[in-house]
Amino acid sequence: MSIITIVGAGMMGTALCWPLADNGHTVRLGGTPLDEEIVASLHATRIHPKLQRRIPEGVTVYRAAQLPEALAGAEVVVSGVSSFGVDWFARTVGEYLRPGVPVIAVTKGLEDQPDGTLITLPEATRRRLPPAMREQVSLNAIGGPCIAHELAARRQTAVVFCGTDEAVLARLRQTFTTPYYHIWLSTDVTGVEVCAAMKNAYALGVGLAVGMMEQAGADGLARMYNPQAALFAQGCLEMRRLLEITGGGMENDTWLPGPGDLYVTVFGGRTVRLGKLLGQGLSFAEARQQMAGETLESVEIATRVARALPKLAARGLAKLEDFPLLLHIDRILNHGERVNLPWEAFFNRP
Repeated sequence: MSIITIVGAGMMGTALCWPLADNGHTVRLGGTPLDEEIVASLHATRIHPKLQRRIPEGVTVYRAAQLPEALAGAEVVVSGVSSFGVDWFARTVGEYLRPGVPVIAVTKGLEDQPDGTLITLPEATRRRLPPAMREQVSLNAIGGPCIAHELAARRQTAVVFCGTDEAVLARLRQTFTTPYYHIWLSTDVTGVEVCAAMKNAYALGVGLAVGMMEQAGADGLARMYNPQAALFAQGCLEMRRLLEITGGGMENDTWLPGPGDLYVTVFGGRTVRLGKLLGQGLSFAEARQQMAGETLESVEIATRVARALPKLAARGLAKLEDFPLLLHIDRILNHGERVNLPWEAFFNRP
């Protein structure tokens, strides 16, 4: 059995306590500076206030100030921070990482560079680690459909672990796999991570149609599943085009990292709630006010990629007309545009 330290006591980081504890590992759950209320609740009741579930017996909870203690002797480190916490993780936790101890992240996102190049968060993390550790630590990530509430309830879950070292990935799979947590492996970090990130932006897009339906109301038995399905399909098509641009494997748009993860994200959470509010006619500023305090990674992901696309187009690497849904989402989020889905621009195949 191994000592596993999870850094980040949010829902997904904490949900990984279940398969790890069920496998008999020593599990340490460390909060970030943003997790103080969660950690206080766990210390007082062992109930996670957002998961609304008692964490497994044997999981030890640490405050952010205790992270050096939580990381001491860890044989695997899990990064449970959001995309906004990547810099903090690399600069703060990186100091305590040890050569040969793998890191695996639940974090979803992409970073755009000044020339429009998009890099994955494992690569962004590597660049921020202390220089002496950048080539000494294996950085891996989890993609695919997984709702934290369901993993904590031990629902059947199928995910992808991606990284560059097959031996490390095999070890991680052995560490995490349970009869309900099923893991496939991929060395295509770019492909898995592009889909893992973009599913958030496109789930927001599907949410627009849900909000429009709720605003208009049902017409007899007629709902708005037709437009939702079309937006889902356009999202998958745009993910495929982004895979082509970034060099990710095309197979990702037909299994767990792409449509699988998009499907489950459409069914709930902050991303779809934001899409619903926008679809009901609210401006982004109004919707953001209603969701004050919520971490909206979908906004950051859509903004970064939409910002990169014109630069990539100028370099001859992308065509803006291939991303009508993403660019419409960006105009809603960042340029004050109201929802007016560009249907005739969709599915414009060569």
